[in-house]
Amino acid sequence: MQRFSCPACGQRVYFDNLFCACGQPLTYEPEARQMWNDAAPCANRDSIQCNWAAIPGETLCRSCAMSDVVPALNVGDNQALLARAERAKRWVTANLSNWQWFTDADQGQRPRFQMLSEDTGGRTEQITMGHDDGEIIINVTEADELIRVQRQHQLGEQYRSMVGHFRHELAHFLFDRLSKADGFTDAFRALFGDERADYGAALQEHYANPKEPGGDYITAYATAHPHEDWAETVAHLLHMVDFTDSFVNAGLSMPVLPPDYRPYEDGDAEHLLTIAADVAIAINDINRALDNSDLYPFVLTPQIREKIGFAHGWLRDHATRGA
Repeated sequence: MQRFSCPACGQRVYFDNLFCACGQPLTYEPEARQMWNDAAPCANRDSIQCNWAAIPGETLCRSCAMSDVVPALNVGDNQALLARAERAKRWVTANLSNWQWFTDADQGQRPRFQMLSEDTGGRTEQITMGHDDGEIIINVTEADELIRVQRQHQLGEQYRSMVGHFRHELAHFLFDRLSKADGFTDAFRALFGDERADYGAALQEHYANPKEPGGDYITAYATAHPHEDWAETVAHLLHMVDFTDSFVNAGLSMPVLPPDYRPYEDGDAEHLLTIAADVAIAINDINRALDNSDLYPFVLTPQIREKIGFAHGWLRDHATRGA
């Protein structure tokens, strides 16, 4: 994520800040990718601390307008949970805007979100996150860190976060967009397999007989079906390009970094992955000094790099490919 400053005083501010220390209000303008002091705010600024600018002529911002359904905010912790979940959505969509997804220049379909909570004020509702024909279901209950960590251990997942959920589910949506572009489907099937294979049967087999990822898959869940291999691969691409971008924008450097390096502008996936891996190793070392978990505990084999490179090329160049 890029570094931001207050237009009024020049002090550093952060992506989700509503006000600067100088007292000026802050509003993130997603098309400009900058903080403004005088933009018309999203109508959800007070209720869920959305600091984005409203779409011109409308009441909601670009991100909030994608949420068709939200939980009852007067029930339990739903208001705070939705605020955390929507913040993660804003973060991920702001990342993707670097590659012109969901910007004014992007004339393609937008995802629609159902932001649901397990707490409905009565019985606890079971919610399965997923994507279907442009609709994405997100369980905002997992914005509760304790609940999310418990499920991370139950499911044996190394990564489980709200940002990760949005990256994974949006990857399914992006697949649908990209599948309309010439050449994508054939190239995808040659690398990931045939996505027309029975999805329900594949997931049933995955849970009955889970497989190790080996050298071909970034996670165990990626082995379940070509669609999940794609979604996990894209999520990890977005993880890596964003933490590398955050490293650079924090003013940090290391020998492998070219001067004025901009990860989202790098068209060479192999070069990007090499730098991202070096950044991850350096931060892993820092985390180990504090007895914390590694930032990025995954191995990028040649097969995995090839898949990430494929995803990078299509996601970064989607505008020129007609997706």
